[in-house]
Order: sequence, then C-alpha cells, then structure tokens
Amino acid sequence: MNSQAPILEVRDLRKSYGKVKAVDGISFSVPEGSCFGILGPNGAGKTTTIEIIETIHERDSGEILYRGTKVAPSFKESIGIQFQDTSLQEFLSVRETLRLFSQLYPKPRPLDEIVAACDLGDFIDRDNRKLSGGQRQRMLLGIALVNDPDLLFLDEPTTGLDPHARREFWHTIEGIKAQGKTVILTTHYMDEAESLCDELIIMAKGLIIESGEPRGLIAKHFGQAAAIAPESPRRSLDDLFLKLTGNGLE
Repeated sequence: MNSQAPILEVRDLRKSYGKVKAVDGISFSVPEGSCFGILGPNGAGKTTTIEIIETIHERDSGEILYRGTKVAPSFKESIGIQFQDTSLQEFLSVRETLRLFSQLYPKPRPLDEIVAACDLGDFIDRDNRKLSGGQRQRMLLGIALVNDPDLLFLDEPTTGLDPHARREFWHTIEGIKAQGKTVILTTHYMDEAESLCDELIIMAKGLIIESGEPRGLIAKHFGQAAAIAPESPRRSLDDLFLKLTGNGLE
C-alpha cells in the first residue's frame, strides 16, 4: 500500500434509492499523490460514490474527510471533475471554452499550462464540436484542471475511445499525476486500472469486495507467479474481476 498520508477518507458511506442500496457502508482512504481506482460493473455504485464525495448528491449517512477534516463548502474549490459527458457552449473554440470555464474561478491556472498538460496545442483553436473522441476527452480534462485542483475525479473518462486514443489519454494522466495531483478514477477497464492505479477498490452491489494494489491482488488470488508474469497482466486482472464479481470471494 502507498505510505503517503490520505488526502481523502470515506467512512461507512451509505446511499439508498428506495429499497436499492446503491452504496452500502463502504470505507476507504486515498493517499495523496496517488491514482486511486474504483472498479466495478455498471450498477456497482462507483459513480454514486464519487458523486456523493463531489457533493453532487447527499449521502444518507457516513463521513467524508478531506485532509483530516470534514468536507466543507470550500472543498469544491480544491477539486476538479471530469464527468462521463459534459454539455458545452456551442460555436466556441477549445481555447474559448477553456477561458469561459476559467472565468468561474478566482485564481485559474494559466491557459498555457493547461494546454501543455493536456496536449491541446494541435487543436486549441478548433471548434469544440469538431473534435475526435480522444481530443474531446483531453479538452474536458483541461476544463477539470482550470482551477488547479489538488484532487481530480475522472468518471470513466475513456469509455468509447479507440485503443490508441485511450493510451494517449493514459499518458496524459501519468503526466498530471507526476505534477503531484491526486487522481480518483472510476473505470470498468481492467487494463486501465493496471496501467494507471496505485491502489484500487472493486465494488459490486454497493459493497467493496476487494481492495489493494493491482499486482498484490492478483498475487493474493492467483499466486505470485501470475502477478509477475509479463505476458498477460490484463488477462490476470480480468480473471480477478470475474472471480470477485461473478463468483464472490473464496
């Protein structure tokens, strides 16, 4: 496990919609400077979890601590969010879109730093409606960075992208992480978690069914040889996910 102090702690978080327990008493902590993954199939509760943390939805019960204190209204100024999809003002270039969002914050990050961090230079003056899927996701990531957040939420950011665009996006995230940012990533791609996450939790039906470092989890459930085998890390993590979500813990 990462030895860094936690930037975020979630304690016994619960959220129900009628009789459906979307989040059923989960607890975890996120080390500062790490990429923390929340994995699970559709309906596992991962998006509900981060939307509660982001203060988009109210929790039924539980605690959320940021740097050791309960989340306050100022918390929103310390985070950036890239949603699964975002509606944007039309007929604006990428540059104009970033400037529009920058005006919402008192101390926005300089535009040239965002362009460099998200590799937007080749299409910075293109109409935001005329971007490829990968370009649009990098622009949305730039929007999430306009307030220079310490904590960045990415909700399934590469869904629908082709393999090349996904890997380009991963490279961008690695660069942002190298700047000392903390990233919370929801995904259902096993190779994405393997590539980006220092630690992760696996959710199903509102519960955390396993947690730890990707390689450590593979070693725990399939033996050390599977964790270090270079030829098929994706298959190993896929197998782990199927084992936990399909058959439960042994």
